[in-house]
Amino acid sequence: MPLTDMQVRQAKAQLKDYYLTDEKGLRLLVKPNGSKYWRLKYRFLNKQKTLALGVYPVVSLKEAREATIEARRQLAQSVDPGLLRQNERQGMRLNAQNNYSVKNYFFTLSFNSIAFDLADSAISVAFVFAD
Repeated sequence: MPLTDMQVRQAKAQLKDYYLTDEKGLRLLVKPNGSKYWRLKYRFLNKQKTLALGVYPVVSLKEAREATIEARRQLAQSVDPGLLRQNERQGMRLNAQNNYSVKNYFFTLSFNSIAFDLADSAISVAFVFAD
């Protein structure tokens, strides 16, 4: 039986973690401190896996179901959604590092250019005063 928004809102903390299950592997993990996390339980290459979809109420029941549908589409195309997300995050990290490297490189180039311009100016001034 699918979850309702009312059931999700009224889920109370207990002494141990517990799950409220929706359909197609979507589950709501309720922690003892009262926080609620969306999880998708799926199988890929005969291995049981879990994909984190977000924290309730930031991610609503409707958004969690939409994310589940998207993950199921990826699975139908023989793509592991967890591995895909991991690769995207790694690409973002590399992109951030590359941006830093590029900015640092251009800063160094512009700084050296200014330093050379100042050195040329100083040499020109020295030649003018030497004459």
